[in-house]
Amino acid sequence: QVQLVESGGGLVRAGGSLRLSCGASGRTFSNYAMGWFRQAPGKEREFVATINWSGSREYYTDSVKGRFTISRDNAKNTVYLQMNSLKPEDTAVYYCAARRAAERATPAELYDYWGQGTQVTVSS
Repeated sequence: QVQLVESGGGLVRAGGSLRLSCGASGRTFSNYAMGWFRQAPGKEREFVATINWSGSREYYTDSVKGRFTISRDNAKNTVYLQMNSLKPEDTAVYYCAARRAAERATPAELYDYWGQGTQVTVSS
């Protein structure tokens, strides 16, 4: 089992920045690829970013490329999502997820463990 706890969400104005963190406990963190997903009100959960076990490879959904950066610190059992130039359409609950595999993945069904989510609200 892996337990994931997100933090760092909040209210920010358009153009601002937030850094989300996701702390993991349980199994060896470096055994897992990690991902961030989000769900806006009335919409389905969508993929945001993913990173492989070592942090050497990342992948982003088109709408956040150039604005968001995913990273990880295996020594701290933590994955981060740096969000810059935020837009009102980025408003959502953001979820951290862990995958029992080394490589990145975009489909939510390929992830085995999920955090409880953290709210990000971007005002115009």
